Amino acid sequence: IGCGAGNYSLKMLSKLPDLNCTLNDLSLPMLEAAKKRVSASTKGTVKTIQMDMRELDLEPGSYDIVLAAATLHHLRDDDDWMNVFTKIYEALTPGGSFWISDLISHDSTALNELFKTYYGDYLESLDGPVFKKKVFDYIEYEDTPRSIEFQLDLMKKVGFRNVEILHKNLCFAAFGGMK
Repeated sequence: IGCGAGNYSLKMLSKLPDLNCTLNDLSLPMLEAAKKRVSASTKGTVKTIQMDMRELDLEPGSYDIVLAAATLHHLRDDDDWMNVFTKIYEALTPGGSFWISDLISHDSTALNELFKTYYGDYLESLDGPVFKKKVFDYIEYEDTPRSIEFQLDLMKKVGFRNVEILHKNLCFAAFGGMK
């Protein structure tokens, strides 16, 4: 879901080679880049779906693994979150898994501000204060990340089990669960 240039699919293929892959992204150039890169790394089939993740019509019980990398933070309201998590749960085979790596917020305003400061310092170290402002302006306009707690609770609510946090650093986290 939101495959971008296919980086996370390639990581998955490095561990489980020759998977059949279905790549989804709203951006056609990103989807085309992902298809080219992923096709070169698997003997399995590579299917593409150019569509907003909220509009996806996934066949129930047809996926063993769903990856969502740096995309869910674009969901706008609680209904969008519930709809997408439910679709993914229903699309998974029994025992299938859903893995998320994304920008997150925190339930505590104080933590949000602290981590924003740390992340801002990091961004500024990369390319100066103008770059930091550009990134933060984009996040403010485009992104609506939710806390890990919100997402883990939602995963459990739609039926996921064995829900775990794999990694968390500042305003980024990796986590997932099983059907």
